[in-house]
Amino acid sequence: MKKVIPFLLLFLFICGLGLYFGRLVTAPEQNIVKVEDKTNQQIVEKEEKKKEEITTTSASLSSIGDILIHDRVYEPAHIGDGKYDFTPHLKNVQPLLNSADITMANQESLIGGTEIGLSSYPSFNSPYEVGDVLKESGIDLVTMANNHTLDRGEKAIQSAISHWNQLGIPYTGAFLSEEDKKNIRTIEKNGIIFSFLAYTYGTNGIETPKNKPYLVNRIEESNIDQDIAKASAVSDVVVLSLHFGKEYERMPNEEQKQLALKTANAGADIIIGHHPHVLQPMEWIERDDGKRAFVAYSLGNFFTGQNEDYKDIGGVLNITVEKKLESGEIVLKEPSFIPTFVNKDYHVYPLEQVAGKEKVYEEIIEHMKMWVPELTFAFK
Repeated sequence: MKKVIPFLLLFLFICGLGLYFGRLVTAPEQNIVKVEDKTNQQIVEKEEKKKEEITTTSASLSSIGDILIHDRVYEPAHIGDGKYDFTPHLKNVQPLLNSADITMANQESLIGGTEIGLSSYPSFNSPYEVGDVLKESGIDLVTMANNHTLDRGEKAIQSAISHWNQLGIPYTGAFLSEEDKKNIRTIEKNGIIFSFLAYTYGTNGIETPKNKPYLVNRIEESNIDQDIAKASAVSDVVVLSLHFGKEYERMPNEEQKQLALKTANAGADIIIGHHPHVLQPMEWIERDDGKRAFVAYSLGNFFTGQNEDYKDIGGVLNITVEKKLESGEIVLKEPSFIPTFVNKDYHVYPLEQVAGKEKVYEEIIEHMKMWVPELTFAFK
């Protein structure tokens, strides 16, 4: 018995040492686990708090005026073998066109291409490469409803649309079929869906072929109201292009103002005007539903063969669209505008950078903000 006791004591001593050192080894590991759990919990809490704080999303829309290509523009751009290069013409304004989430343009002279023969005023048809440089410059959508849509007939429309499809640029205002027309063009950015519609006052006396009214959208209020309703059902923001007004008049007439008001009350959120070939001021429209729409009555000429008497001045409109995530409410804010200038070589520049045009630049600023005094002249 006496011999057993020392061994028993030794065994207990060794077990005690094992427990002691075991605690020393495992304790730090347990502490680390607790610290990691606490850190993970803090990260989760921060992420949840951040999600709670995000209550809105926003996207920016830019628009430019008329792309109207005369022979004096496309002939010098010919590089041989029926090919054209317009990249030098727009390289100085490409950063402006790439600044927004979505940028749209009014393609007034259809890009029917060389196969059907290029032509200038009064019956326009432009090279495909005009579309190529717009794609290269950041244009996301083009409107095609204007007084020159039917200049070269259905074939030019089909050829132009074929090339826009190859470029992956959506178009609106002129279509291939009734089914094509029914497809409301939409673009989604940052959780906000924009829809696009376009209409013209007329087509220079050229009648639309019988049974093919889809070839060009005309300004008929009942049809516009119906299309706005359809667009509103599939989008958050309805962008409406209207080819209206009087050529070369720098102020909108009463007919333009009344049509803008009616279409705004029908549900249009942003109204972009074309046709006068000169800049007309912008304006907020208070709608009957308590919201407000924004209208630019004319964005002038952006890329064209016209010059002098303000016909060589256009610009880039930019406006921010904010969406409240919980309610889906849309708020338009922060409109801005950068005037542009087409020089005698038909290259486009920011007007502010053109030597000798300082007074013109200041005049354009005052002209464009006369009804929107908060209008700024630099993009964020």
